Amino acid sequence: MSNTIYSINRGINKPIEFRGLKGQYISYLAIGLVCLLLVFAVGYIIGIPPYLWVAVTLILGFGLFSITFKYSHQYGQYGLMKKAAQRQIPTAIICRQRRTFLSLPKGGETPSATK
Repeated sequence: MSNTIYSINRGINKPIEFRGLKGQYISYLAIGLVCLLLVFAVGYIIGIPPYLWVAVTLILGFGLFSITFKYSHQYGQYGLMKKAAQRQIPTAIICRQRRTFLSLPKGGETPSATK
């Protein structure tokens, strides 16, 4: 068994990068691999043939790696979180009552200045 040293590149104010994966994608990949291990263990305990489970696990693992690397390169360090947050922004704010506008401060005053 050879001793291999993997370097984790971390400069000042730079994200953690490991073999092309940046920041949060390292944890996504780790969580996915743990889930894949649990699925394999459950399938093995149930009694499904091991050769079939090894093939299924390899296919799912390949899919996990390819999707994780694709998102890492496509969106960057924080891009996937920004895209998820963008979906939660409403397209329009609908206000059907006059009361909302009548209670606004007049003449550019701040709400704390009014009594």
